[in-house]
Amino acid sequence: MFFDTLGIGSFATTSSIFKFWGLVRDEEIPGTLLVGQTPPSVLEAFFYLAIIPVDLLTLILMIASATAGAWLGAGVVSQWPRRKIQIGMGSALLLTAMLMAMRALNWLPLGGEVLALSGAKLVIGVGFNMVFGALMTLGVGIFAPCMVLVSLLGMNPIAAFPIMMGSAAFLMPVGSVPFIRARRYNLKAALGLTLGGIPGVLIAAFIVKSLPLAAIRWLVVAVVIYTASMMLRSAAIERRSAAMASANS
Repeated sequence: MFFDTLGIGSFATTSSIFKFWGLVRDEEIPGTLLVGQTPPSVLEAFFYLAIIPVDLLTLILMIASATAGAWLGAGVVSQWPRRKIQIGMGSALLLTAMLMAMRALNWLPLGGEVLALSGAKLVIGVGFNMVFGALMTLGVGIFAPCMVLVSLLGMNPIAAFPIMMGSAAFLMPVGSVPFIRARRYNLKAALGLTLGGIPGVLIAAFIVKSLPLAAIRWLVVAVVIYTASMMLRSAAIERRSAAMASANS
C-alpha cells in the first residue's frame, strides 16, 4: 500500500506474494484483496480527493460506474470455480503487465491539461471504468488501466489519481460483499493487509511523498508476468488432472 499510494498499485504485487508463498488459495485471492485493502484504500482516496481538483460530475460518474462494475463482477466471480479464477486472473495480469510496460517505455499518450470530461469522452470514460471495476473483482488493480484511459481521453494524468483512488475506495467495500457472503476470502490475510496497509499509506502520503519509481515499475512488471504465468500454469495442471481423473473413471 506504500507503493499503491505513490501510483504503482498493489493488487498485482500482493497477488504475487500470495501465490509465491502459498499464503492464500487461488480462488480466495480476489476476495481477500478486496476485503483487506478497503480501509487503506479509503484513506488514500481521502488524501487525493482533498488535494487534486477534478470536475465533480466527471468524478462522480467515473466512481459510480466503477462501483457498479464491481458489484456485477463480484456477483459472478465469487461463484466461479478455482480453475476459472486462475485463468481470469492470469489473463488480466498479463494485460496489466503490458500496460505498465508501455507506460514505463512512454509508449502511451501523455494526456492533456483538462480536468473534466464531457460528451462522448465522458460516456467512453464511464463505460471503460465500469469494465475496470469489474476486473478488480478478479484481483487486478484499477491503477494502470485508469491511468491509460485518462491519458487517452486527453485529461491531465494527475486527474487519474483522485479518479482511481476514489473508484477503489467506493467499489472495494461493495465488491467485497458477495465474496464475504460466499466465504471466498481469507480473513487472516485480509486483516494483515489492513493492518499493514494503513501505516503504508500514511508513510507514503506524509513522509516520503515521492520516489524515483522507474526501476520499481519494471520490477513490478516482471513480478506480475511471473504471477500470471504461475496462475495459468496452475489452471493447465488442474485441467490435466481433471481429464486424467475422468479418463480413469
